Amino acid sequence: MLDRLVTSLETCPMIKRGDYNYFIHPLTDGVPIIDPALLREVCTGMVKMLDLTGVDKIVVVEAMGIHIGSILSSMTDIPMTIMRKRTYKLPGEIAVHQTTGYSKGELYLNGVYKGDRVVIIDDVVSTGGTMRALLQALKIAGAEVADVCIAVQRGDPDIGRPYKSLVKIEVTDKVYVVERHL
Repeated sequence: MLDRLVTSLETCPMIKRGDYNYFIHPLTDGVPIIDPALLREVCTGMVKMLDLTGVDKIVVVEAMGIHIGSILSSMTDIPMTIMRKRTYKLPGEIAVHQTTGYSKGELYLNGVYKGDRVVIIDDVVSTGGTMRALLQALKIAGAEVADVCIAVQRGDPDIGRPYKSLVKIEVTDKVYVVERHL
C-alpha cells in the first residue's frame, strides 16, 4: 500500500523558496496533474487510519486539502467544510492567524459549531502552523476533534496534539520517504 504515493514523492521536482526546500507534488500542489489512482490510494489509506466513529464533519484547509476531503466525504457520506483563506463574513465565522515556513495570513472557519465531532484532513504538515491555526479555530467553535490525518508528514512538527500521517518524509535536494504508516 502507498506505492504510488511513495514513488510520486521520491521523484517529484524541487524548488527553493528563500532557504526553504519546497517539493512540488500533485497531491500538495495540484501540478502537473493529479492522478485519480493516487487520490484513491491516499483516501483509502486515510479511511483505514481514521477513527470516524460518530464524526459529524470532515474539516479541510484551502486549497490542497479540498480534493482529499471531497473524496473522503464521498466515500464516507460525512459532510465536509473548508477553512478558507478569505472571509465570507457569515454569522459565527471564526478568524485565526496562520504562519508557516513560507507564508502567513488569516484563515476563516465557517460551518462548525459547538458539540460537532470532526476529523481534520490535510495534504501535508511541515511546520504545523496551518494545523495549529485550524485547531485553535475548532477550539473556539467548541468542536471536538476526533482525529487528524495528514497525507505527508515532513519532519516532526508539533501541532499541539497527536496526529496520523500516511508517510513521513525528509527533504534535502530531493524527497526521501523515511516511514510508511500503513
